[in-house]
Amino acid sequence: MANLHLQDIKKAFGSIEVIKGVNLTVNHGEFCVFVGPSGCGKSTLLRMISGLDTVSSGRIMIDDDLVNDVAAADRGLSMVFQSYALYPHMSVRQNLSFGLENLNTPRKLIQQKIGEVAAMLQIEELLDRKPKDLSGGQRQRVAIGRAVVREPRIFLFDEPLSNLDAELRVDMRAEIAQLHKRLGNTMIYVTHDQVEAMTMADKIAVLRAGVVEQFGAPLDLYHYPVNRFVAGFIGSPKMNFLNGQVVSAVRGEVSLAAGRGMALQADSFDLADNAEVVAGIRPNAVSIAELNEADVTVEVHGVERLGGESYLYTRTSDGSSVTVNIQGETSQEIGQTVGLSVDVDKVHLFDRETGISLRRQQA
Repeated sequence: MANLHLQDIKKAFGSIEVIKGVNLTVNHGEFCVFVGPSGCGKSTLLRMISGLDTVSSGRIMIDDDLVNDVAAADRGLSMVFQSYALYPHMSVRQNLSFGLENLNTPRKLIQQKIGEVAAMLQIEELLDRKPKDLSGGQRQRVAIGRAVVREPRIFLFDEPLSNLDAELRVDMRAEIAQLHKRLGNTMIYVTHDQVEAMTMADKIAVLRAGVVEQFGAPLDLYHYPVNRFVAGFIGSPKMNFLNGQVVSAVRGEVSLAAGRGMALQADSFDLADNAEVVAGIRPNAVSIAELNEADVTVEVHGVERLGGESYLYTRTSDGSSVTVNIQGETSQEIGQTVGLSVDVDKVHLFDRETGISLRRQQA
């Protein structure tokens, strides 16, 4: 078992506090992703879990063991870095065996583990090569293999795919997910790419400025974001935001600054008459409509035709950007004025000042 508990974790560099009281639990066998923009503190949090950075205050518990003052090498964790961190003068085989040799593991057992891991990661034919003779994807497999052979309690990944090209990232994403399913270990994975987070994670922690804004299952964060930041960060392309005002809280009527009124399910939101709000509308909740029936009228500023789907990048009369996801092809062109219809059942509302979600049923 390897349950991780972070209890009011804080980290300061001098007078600058970069982690501001993080509390979360990752249960045994879960794949947890820390995601957020650059500088949000996700890598710092991972380094504190690993023991590479000290904790200013709070408690890091692995199962029932307090590990704040336990050396990194003694925590039973393995970390895969963004830079691979392979020893260039060693062969793949030697890179895989080095950590086990330092633990005085019997040579026969080392060879057995290397064979098992090499077969699992499909790197058997690479064992006698040096890192300079490997592609980026092969180096990443070796780095992962070096972590796997140690049979850690928890795997830690610090943006391991950011140096790979787009196609290889997709392949490696699937391989890491399959590895997690085979091994069943607890894994914590840091990335700034929310697509990676959504496709790989059992749980996602969205960080901003050293604070966990929301922690939960990927689709819970997608459907029930607690605030505008999470709503805008989770989902690709990102959510559209349009200013509005509550006309009638009882009837759920909201007028858009750049369009007509919308009648929402009043019992789904905490509304007040005349309250200034922001309507969050995902690109797949908007469709093309006749101009005289449109909820919003926009001008097309960009078109992406991808074959199976298309994207329109548009602007409203008040300058707000609206991205539209269209299944299949589209005939719209740049400069054209089009009407948009909004699926009101998929609209999110946020307080314009605080950014907090006004939806009553939160995940």
